[in-house]
Amino acid sequence: MSALEGYPAIRSVRLVGSRERGDAKELSDWDFAVETDDFQAVARAIPALVASLRPLAQQWDRLSQWGTYMLILPGAAKVDLLFNQEHTLEPPWEVGAETLEGVDSHFWDWILWLAAKHFSGKYELVRPEFAKMSAHLLRPMGVAETPHSIENAIELYTAAREALEKRFRVHVRRILEREVRRTLRRSGYNV
Repeated sequence: MSALEGYPAIRSVRLVGSRERGDAKELSDWDFAVETDDFQAVARAIPALVASLRPLAQQWDRLSQWGTYMLILPGAAKVDLLFNQEHTLEPPWEVGAETLEGVDSHFWDWILWLAAKHFSGKYELVRPEFAKMSAHLLRPMGVAETPHSIENAIELYTAAREALEKRFRVHVRRILEREVRRTLRRSGYNV
């Protein structure tokens, strides 16, 4: 990934996962292993380093045991930058006016990942993720129900987000949602 190459603390960036193996499916994400001599410096610099890619969403993965920087690029291309750096799992979101945009980014990234796994027939991975999504993201938004499908998760989430936008008097931009929905519809999801 050329956006990261040339930064002094980064030793290498290489494509890994299904895209590297050549067995990627339509919704597969792009995984890049990033080797660094100074993780803290790279962690601070990464938003500026990827700015030229015009990400629709970007944030550190709260629920990964390894440092993973998640990006969604125009066209709803999901990119994960994987660091060999241990990460402590974070607690469920605390939802408020200042965190709703981050919650939104996390939700749509999660939905893209779930859809890619579902599309690849990895149903055993998808089912338990709905309970995890409920505990970490939906319940903090006031949603008592655990989703049973990608379509249902989107329905529950968007209704809760709209109610919270009114309550907090904020507005979350919809460009990310539009891009993800468009990509999912092209793959046969009724969203």
